[in-house]
Amino acid sequence: MPNYQLRLKFNNQEERIFDCSHYLDIGVFKKLKIESYFNQVRAKDGTACWPEGQDFCPDMLYLESKPMVESLKT
Repeated sequence: MPNYQLRLKFNNQEERIFDCSHYLDIGVFKKLKIESYFNQVRAKDGTACWPEGQDFCPDMLYLESKPMVESLKT
């Protein structure tokens, strides 16, 4: 999604939006600022990950994301 956001679907079938932009100035996540690299995100082992090993804890993805309906309002 645009603006460094991920659209996620969880095992409970809930769809949520996670905003990665808050992490783009932190350590290994800095490379995610490169849009072509950010777009290489894939689902693996229950989380979102990138080719060079960047990933987010699945619990964090859920807890810090917003429900899809709520995200579309803002």
